[in-house]
Amino acid sequence: MSRYLNRFTLLAFVVVLSSCVGGQLGKVTSQPEKGMVVSAYPDASKVGLEILKKGGNAVDAAVAVQFALAVVYPNAGNIGGGGFMVYRSAKGEIAALDFREKAPGLASRDMFLDSAGNPIKDKSLFGHLACGVPGSVAGMAEAHRKFGRLSWQQVLEPAISLAENGFIITEKEADDLNRHSQEFAKYNPAGTVFVSNGGWKQGDRLVQKDLAETLKRIGELGAAGFYEGETADKIVAEMQHGGGLISKEDLKNYHAVWRTPITGIYKGYKIITMPPTSSGGIALLQLLHSVENYPVARYGFNSDSTIQLLTEAERRVYADRATYLGDPDFFKVPQRELLEHGYSVARMKSMSFSKATPSSEIKAGDITVKESNQTTHFSIVDQYGNAVSITTTLNGSFGSKVVVQGAGFFLNNEMDDFSVKPGSPNMYGLVGGEANAIAPGKRMLSSMTPTIIEKDGKLFMVVGTPGGSTIMTSVFQTILNVIEFNKSMQAAVSAKRVHHQWLPDTIYSETGALDSLTKIKLQQKGYPIKEWGASGRVDAILKTKWGYYQGGADPRGDDTAMGW
Repeated sequence: MSRYLNRFTLLAFVVVLSSCVGGQLGKVTSQPEKGMVVSAYPDASKVGLEILKKGGNAVDAAVAVQFALAVVYPNAGNIGGGGFMVYRSAKGEIAALDFREKAPGLASRDMFLDSAGNPIKDKSLFGHLACGVPGSVAGMAEAHRKFGRLSWQQVLEPAISLAENGFIITEKEADDLNRHSQEFAKYNPAGTVFVSNGGWKQGDRLVQKDLAETLKRIGELGAAGFYEGETADKIVAEMQHGGGLISKEDLKNYHAVWRTPITGIYKGYKIITMPPTSSGGIALLQLLHSVENYPVARYGFNSDSTIQLLTEAERRVYADRATYLGDPDFFKVPQRELLEHGYSVARMKSMSFSKATPSSEIKAGDITVKESNQTTHFSIVDQYGNAVSITTTLNGSFGSKVVVQGAGFFLNNEMDDFSVKPGSPNMYGLVGGEANAIAPGKRMLSSMTPTIIEKDGKLFMVVGTPGGSTIMTSVFQTILNVIEFNKSMQAAVSAKRVHHQWLPDTIYSETGALDSLTKIKLQQKGYPIKEWGASGRVDAILKTKWGYYQGGADPRGDDTAMGW
């Protein structure tokens, strides 16, 4: 069967099921009304749907999917990473949960610089020193404590079963594991189940006994089963073995934080998204504010005028990101000023459709301050009308490449998301400033943009994506594809995307996103264009005016939508 959904029509669509451990799900309606799960891997989507069918709500399903992804999608799904959740209840109540990783207590501002003050290549990317204190388990425990309906053990059981009994890997998963096998061997000299002597093949079964035992401890003890006791001992032993910094105190003192969601209006649609430590929510609303006064629908999808408008908005927003955004517990983020509609409108006045504005001429806006591609996202709506949007990550693919010996899970390399040296780019080319400098206990800045949208006070869309620096622009374009260009959810997700991030001063275009004439027009105006591979993996849900759900599962991966 197909590993992902083909295009949906507006009035009907077919949910495609991939082969799953544990048998078939049974008949799934072509127009789901009770709920939907869209995630990066078919087994994880199946787990979430089964939780919904047992009477669980969207948060129960989200917790189950998060832990399932840690098993079946180890290059981004995780318990050794962190992320963000945006929640909307059936009554319209909203919440945002920050379970982003933190710098260890022994971290220091210049820990990745040489004696001359220059960044040491790869030091913040690979190995034990690159690891931040994980937040995913604390985040899931806190979300479940506040909103869960089923028992903690019930939502953990599917992941435990997948780890203990194994699951069948897809072709993409086999390729990912094989591609990184030498790194796994280098950073895990004692060996790891993620390396296969003969190489992984589609259809192989991956069994993770150590991870199953770790998940059992979490199932029995909650967050304490990870941040204290045997698992904590194993994490600290791994740190000591490889020269890392995470201590027992760091683990025990970690807490997820509830924050006030950012909200804004775009042409009558209410946008509910993530505040700092994510830069994504502020950036998304700035982007929408920047283009709102322009006739985007008339310009047309991926026309030269549309691409030019998006590019000029993006270069201004990313310049602000580099200067003004960081952990609000350490730095006063000028959130109100950045989100003033007039601020973004004024920033666009220097744009001219006759020529490009060089990024060298774009600085952060005048505000007085008294700043991976291997992430994963999933969107869930339940039968009660609650919605959850979660983006979670290890940062790079398989994070730091370090597997905690005896515990069976990868640790993140999120320390690279700090400004290792203000003004120097991270692994995604993003430039940061003093606001995002390394400090003990500080959360590193993120681009993750989990988002929920309302129309006329009712749920309209749940959306998000992985993609490092491309996250905000991928979410931005997906929203425009639906609202401005009237695309179905699947068509909006599948559509080819472009990206600009201020520095480097280049439009990055997925192959086939721009036709030859559009490229010529943009290049004549001074826009360098570079084609690259897949950009983001958006997983989204749209609620139609007829009351059923359209899923958008990104065909760039094994992403799968399942509804009932």
